[in-house]
Amino acid sequence: MTRRIGLIGCGDVSVVHVEAIRDIEGLELVGVADTDPQARARAAAATGVPGFADTQELIDAAGPDAVHVATPHDQHIGPSLTALEAGVHVLQEKPLAHTLEEGRRLVDALESAGARPGAPKVGICFQNRYNLASRRLHEMLGAGELGAVRGAWASVVWTRSADYYRARPWRGTWAGSGGGLLINQAIHTLDLVQWLLGGVERTDGHVATRKYGEVIEVEDTAELLLHHPGGITTSFFATLTAPQHRPVELELDCERAYVTLRGGTDGGLTIRWADGRVETLAERSVTSGGRSYWGVSHELLIRDFYARLDEPEPFWIGPGEAMASLGILKEAYRLSGVGPAA
Repeated sequence: MTRRIGLIGCGDVSVVHVEAIRDIEGLELVGVADTDPQARARAAAATGVPGFADTQELIDAAGPDAVHVATPHDQHIGPSLTALEAGVHVLQEKPLAHTLEEGRRLVDALESAGARPGAPKVGICFQNRYNLASRRLHEMLGAGELGAVRGAWASVVWTRSADYYRARPWRGTWAGSGGGLLINQAIHTLDLVQWLLGGVERTDGHVATRKYGEVIEVEDTAELLLHHPGGITTSFFATLTAPQHRPVELELDCERAYVTLRGGTDGGLTIRWADGRVETLAERSVTSGGRSYWGVSHELLIRDFYARLDEPEPFWIGPGEAMASLGILKEAYRLSGVGPAA
């Protein structure tokens, strides 16, 4: 059976979705939609499918089985709700939404749709959960192979330029993006940390705009302390002010080993056991046409989403699951006295 796919939003990350749809057997791109006529025309020409002005127009004309939503943050929920109401499956880019209130709307809408066979499903693209290293570490923690976790450290040290924000002004605004560094870049690492360590019970910390205050109103730097079940804490640092990208790193101090999870296409897992052994697992090196720091697992998530569509259960990374990382970063904003209240 061939599933008909629509793409909503034709910006930077859409190329990853187009490539995956092209490469996965049984998927066919049948239309693209974007409110920007130029972006829409470019995407339609590049893919050879019709372009539409909005989600409803695409659904009415092309009849997709599913849509991929890759719009700016403040435009995530509208297309997703429109698709759900039409009985169309949704695979949406992170974050879940640019506000908690909008996120809850999608959670509620999916619950109303029910979990019956054939009901529309919603997946959120936290693709780094599909990295080899991430999955292996999750398995080891779940099986107790590493012993008790005593504490963790995570860092996202990247760079952005003023031109990055000028090219897409919504990225630097609370109204358009819902935040800065945490909601746009570091959210993947926040998601991994809370997934690996059983959630976050409390967030302490502060965000600030250290370098790009002349062009953005959102944060470019954050320092957090995440409190997990069992008294475990993660020291979390992230910034976009570095001279160049460093690989994302997550380190766990465990009873039986010290573990380093390193992101990117040259990353992987290093386990330094207490008895002196060192075990390594290299990450996949195959990438899409996207940027290397997006990781290597978008296609794996997309494949898994479609493989699970006929199952009665909701997709495992759905809106409810995605509320976790959104809640963490919104609490950091609240503590810092920045951004909207919800």
